[in-house]
Amino acid sequence: MRSPQNILRALQQLPSGIFGITSAHDGQRNGCLVRSVQVCADEPILISVAVRKGHTVETLIRDSRRFAICRLDPSDKLSIRALQSSGDHEPEVGHDPFATLSIMTLATGSPIPRRSLMALDCEVVRHFDLEADHELYIGEIRDAHVSQKASSEDASAA
Repeated sequence: MRSPQNILRALQQLPSGIFGITSAHDGQRNGCLVRSVQVCADEPILISVAVRKGHTVETLIRDSRRFAICRLDPSDKLSIRALQSSGDHEPEVGHDPFATLSIMTLATGSPIPRRSLMALDCEVVRHFDLEADHELYIGEIRDAHVSQKASSEDASAA
């Protein structure tokens, strides 16, 4: 028999963090928080990410065929709030969640909050409609950035 409590406890063992996905196309940019990101191939290096269906960023990813994954510092409330969807309420068309943030771009031009711990700049190689509440994107990493804060934390952990 299926046990929802065991499933939730097991899922809590998966690697996690606070991740955002961003994209830009034709003068518009947007993003949202995503539940998880994982490496799904080594050669070439591919990552997979699930995005809630109907979010504004989906259209930008589909049209540009590009996205960035950003790992956010849990103490960076400004970046988290900028990428946070509020339940079923979607951002207004033309709303720019990055207007109050310092942004950088890498190879694809997707917006990346400068305060991100790391960023992966990707080109879409596959898109799957899961016939569920999320769509799955597979991206080939074109560029990456690791903040000095993340680098110094890695060095102290070693």
